[in-house]
Amino acid sequence: MTAPPGRRERKKAATRQKIADTALRLFLERGYDAVGIRDVAAEADVAVTTLFSHFASKEALVFERDDDFEQRLTGAVAARAPHQPLIASLRHEVEALVRHCTAQGAAPVWRMIEGSSALREYEESMRLRHAESLAAAIVEDGGLPQSATASRTIARFVIDAYAVAREAADPVAALDEIFAMIEAAWAAASPPDPAP
Repeated sequence: MTAPPGRRERKKAATRQKIADTALRLFLERGYDAVGIRDVAAEADVAVTTLFSHFASKEALVFERDDDFEQRLTGAVAARAPHQPLIASLRHEVEALVRHCTAQGAAPVWRMIEGSSALREYEESMRLRHAESLAAAIVEDGGLPQSATASRTIARFVIDAYAVAREAADPVAALDEIFAMIEAAWAAASPPDPAP
């Protein structure tokens, strides 16, 4: 059982959240390009160095749950129950992300991202990084017989699934369709059972 975070960790997490919330509010009020790092730090009442100790870049302020999502995806591989199918476990995590991305109030954030080449590029690099981490987790799982190439391919499909689904009129129906294809691709990549 994991011990609850201590006071220092809670304070650090609260500061990080305050910075992210302040940044998003300012970006939506004034426009992403009109707000600088110093503006965010001043509004959040933190030093610029404090902001950078929590976020590596201005773009990272918009995607503040990036690390959490990556950890949840790799955890869906490594921490799944024995005999729990991999694709079903990944579907569960992607569905949670899609719910987050399509929640009430998320549309202005996605419009802001679509309107900024810097944010679109950051999101694409983030998705590539997530796909590589997910592929590595799949390869490291000794119970999965697929090749490294198949693992990387499926990881890319899974990461791209949320982007396609979040833009669909019915995200859940889109995920049903997408994950049926991913499941079929995963099955096709499985080595045949040895003949008796």
